[in-house]
Formats: sequence, C-alpha cells, structure tokens
Amino acid sequence: MVGTFYRAHEPGGPPFVEVGDIVEPGQQVGIVEAMKLMNAVQAEHGGRVRAIVAADGAPVQYEEPLLSLVPHEGP
Repeated sequence: MVGTFYRAHEPGGPPFVEVGDIVEPGQQVGIVEAMKLMNAVQAEHGGRVRAIVAADGAPVQYEEPLLSLVPHEGP
C-alpha cells in the first residue's frame, strides 16, 4: 500500500511496537494512511522486533519493509 506510515494510533501516543518487543502474526504494528483512510498494518510473521525501518510519518510504498523481525524462540 502506498501512503504515510504511523507508529502510533495518534500523534504523541504510545507506539504500537518498540525495538525488542515480541509480536504475534496478525498483531497491529502500525498504520498506513492512504487517501485519508487509516489502514491497520498487521504483522505477517511473529518474532522479536530487531529494528523499525520506516520512520514515523514517512511515505511508504508497496513491498517496502516497515519493521525487521527476528524469529522468537522461548520466553
């Protein structure tokens, strides 16, 4: 999806995920605003967030990575 990536539900709000967080498949990790519509971005895979690649408020394009995950094993 082409649009603007947001890390939080609202400006100044807590981000959906931070580096080091564990995410599950289907968990919301951000929002992409496209044509004034807010679209939830959900993790395709589970793992630990290694890096947040896309900056908050940055334009993003098709197939562009937003987060980097490392497969998570154990607690």
